[in-house]
Amino acid sequence: MSSIFKLEVGGDRLATLTFDLPGKKLNVFNRAALTELEEVIDAAAARRQEIGCLILLSGKPSGFIAGADLDEIERVTDPTEAEAGSRTGQRLFAAWEALPFPTVAAIRGVCLGGGTELALASTWRAASDSPGTRVGLPEVRLGILPGWGGSTRLPRLIGIAAALDLILTGKTVSGRQAAKLGLVDALLPDPRFLDLVRDFALERVDSSRQGGRAPGGLKGALLERNPLGRRIVFDQARKTTLEQTRGQYPAPLRAIEVVRTAVEGGPRAGFEAEARAVADLAISPIAKNLVHVFRLTEDAKKETGAPGGAPRPVREVAVLGAGTMGGGIAQLIAQEADLPVRLKDVNFQALAQGLEHAAALYRRLVKRRRIKPVEVRRKMALLHPTLDYSGFGRVDLVIEAIVEKLEVKQAVFAELAGHVPAGAVLASNTSSLSIGRIRERTPQPERVVGMHFFNPVHRMPLVEVIAPEGADPSAVNTVFAFTRQLGKTPVLVADAPGFLVNRLLMFYTIEAFWLLDEGHRIEDLDRAMTEWGMPIGPLALTDEVGIDVAAKVAHILGDAFAHRTQTPGWLDRLPEHGRLGVKNGRGIYRYEGRERKNPDPEVYRILGLVPRISHPDLGALAERMVLPMVNEAALCLEERVVRSAADLDLALIFGTGFPPFRGGLCRWADQQGLPRIVATLERLESVGGGRFEPSSALRATAQAGGFYARFDNKA
Repeated sequence: MSSIFKLEVGGDRLATLTFDLPGKKLNVFNRAALTELEEVIDAAAARRQEIGCLILLSGKPSGFIAGADLDEIERVTDPTEAEAGSRTGQRLFAAWEALPFPTVAAIRGVCLGGGTELALASTWRAASDSPGTRVGLPEVRLGILPGWGGSTRLPRLIGIAAALDLILTGKTVSGRQAAKLGLVDALLPDPRFLDLVRDFALERVDSSRQGGRAPGGLKGALLERNPLGRRIVFDQARKTTLEQTRGQYPAPLRAIEVVRTAVEGGPRAGFEAEARAVADLAISPIAKNLVHVFRLTEDAKKETGAPGGAPRPVREVAVLGAGTMGGGIAQLIAQEADLPVRLKDVNFQALAQGLEHAAALYRRLVKRRRIKPVEVRRKMALLHPTLDYSGFGRVDLVIEAIVEKLEVKQAVFAELAGHVPAGAVLASNTSSLSIGRIRERTPQPERVVGMHFFNPVHRMPLVEVIAPEGADPSAVNTVFAFTRQLGKTPVLVADAPGFLVNRLLMFYTIEAFWLLDEGHRIEDLDRAMTEWGMPIGPLALTDEVGIDVAAKVAHILGDAFAHRTQTPGWLDRLPEHGRLGVKNGRGIYRYEGRERKNPDPEVYRILGLVPRISHPDLGALAERMVLPMVNEAALCLEERVVRSAADLDLALIFGTGFPPFRGGLCRWADQQGLPRIVATLERLESVGGGRFEPSSALRATAQAGGFYARFDNKA
């Protein structure tokens, strides 16, 4: 008897094959599952007289098939073994495709990677309309590509352009979107899904796949069926991919070549190209790092926050401050949590601006067809602007996003406490001020915690949950759980100067300021980091954050870490000259609206600098900016600002866009070798001064074998 697959044949010649991997929440293809699948395919083929149609079902309530077992991908280091793994999947799915009767893939819940590839090898595909149904080929996000036939079969089913859009982005689509693309043949109501799948299959007993619509629609087919049209499609895909990845992710570029080979050379050539590509990609450091980041993300979903306190339910929320951050937070709560939000500010104009910001975010969602206008009206009705504390007696959570001044926040929290229930949690969105200081005048100060969103709120996936000393664990975990309800990733951080991300980022930015002071050009410094993999350079980021805000945080950290954070004397000159960055259109760069143009030469005059270094070594510049972060990361971990190297890496990836292909700051440093990094810092110290001095924490981490060897335990 099979322990993973169960084959049942009914008297109506309708058979079902149920995939139910023991001990797993979701079905994945590990070695045992692939071995049994081969046996069950042979067994089904031998019963061809009894079977008129075979339905592939999942025995898991939460999903269809989640793809290949990550352990198998992570373990492989031999290209020959990687290629053999690709060919094994191709052979099995080809055998499934060649069964002497039609097959129906019944997709309900998650259908990813190898699950989608097996569905593509089926004769028919039916999907549930449940919101939980997601179909896709996310392999490029793991540094590989669909290698079990997906890169070959998908373009033949839905057209080249649509297939490339899914393969090159790794995105997933809903059941409804899959039906629109032609990826599935039927979209069935979830409450009666199993019954309707059975009816769908009964109608196709002994049938064969015939005809169907043109892949990609008539217009797409006309373009893609001629060599010139195909060339345009592939050239555009390559151009777009290079713009988005800067060539730092090889898998999408290789996927374009594989799809092209499959389209122009036929299925056999496509399968061959898939296997060769998997052999090269699966063993690469980039793939291993991306798998590592995926694991960090999955592990973060299991985190519950601080020990010793259950989260409280949140039914109503209030946001103090209707600026860009406050308006963005309020919109996010309405959109993701579907809860009523009291949005308070001191005047009508501020409230109007906050509501307009929320409305603008919704307009973008409508334009991208992520939400319907009628739903926007309902969501906007959840936002209740107010100039006073009316309604605050019912709220469970208040998020403060007002001006970044300690005395103002202290006064507001002291006043706020008298208008909310005793059990309400009070959270500050401060980016730099101590939560312990903010709550000094607040009754029941143990319920005050930090909830630091990153700008822009709707895009940045990280929220730092700051737990000051003596905080109520239940209050901390209420914010932790609510952050996840908003679709964000929470990372627990101690109440230390700059918290985690801003502290590390400031050491990186300060070094960029010193390089500018030495005569490097603005564009060279930013290009050094974007070519290294950061989404934006440090000086452009300073404009985005706000030059005044960056200078303020630099001073706060300068007071806390005076011996390590020397800054150039000109730090405050730009805000003194009215240059605040993107928010007022005058910064280190020129702006047209919010669009960044070239660096403004006037900046050099204001700062009293002369750009004199041409054609610098961009790699050396990047190293000088990144290594201070590595040095400080060791201190953050030793001081327990964050619980583990994994948490630190995830926070930087989600909070700054640190390049995922490098695996995170700590993993990258471990791969470079901490003894080498210590030696480099010592060399820089001899010419650049004490700010490069390797910390005792970094030296101890090097001696311990690296960040993950020393700081992998969250206990």
